Amino acid sequence: MNIELVLFGVFAVMTLVSAGLVITARSPINSAMALVSTFFFLAGIYVLLWAHTVAVMQVLVYAGAIMVLFLFVIMLLNLGDAPHRGKPTVTRLLGGASALGLLAVLVVTLSRVNAQPAQLDAKGQAAFGTMAAIGQSIFTSWLLPFEAVSLLLLVAMVGAVVVAKSRI
Repeated sequence: MNIELVLFGVFAVMTLVSAGLVITARSPINSAMALVSTFFFLAGIYVLLWAHTVAVMQVLVYAGAIMVLFLFVIMLLNLGDAPHRGKPTVTRLLGGASALGLLAVLVVTLSRVNAQPAQLDAKGQAAFGTMAAIGQSIFTSWLLPFEAVSLLLLVAMVGAVVVAKSRI
């Protein structure tokens, strides 16, 4: 059996388990730590795909900077453990049913997709995943979404500070 296939299976299962812990954890801190582990397992999958630059950026940007921001906001807002979950309500049942419906749509869509990988020429393979190619893509095709996300993060930080300051 191929070692890459085994590693992919391990990383995929651990990514799904840690992502499930993000959703089911009662404490926001435990949820954030599970999200960090999800980011690391995703970085492992990127390494298996020979996208080392994306893997390093995944760890540095998401597991590093973004999670520090999340933990700062969680601690600033002084969020404790979630209260005990009550009885199922109509909105919870509808939310669960719609989530299952979206999962079914995703499974049907993925089963109909042609699974042939894209073929790159030698020049495309040499430039794939390099910092120059990523920078060219971010600052040309994705400049507006990139700037919108940075503005959104700035607004989130300012909002967290305002909310925390109003409690004092």
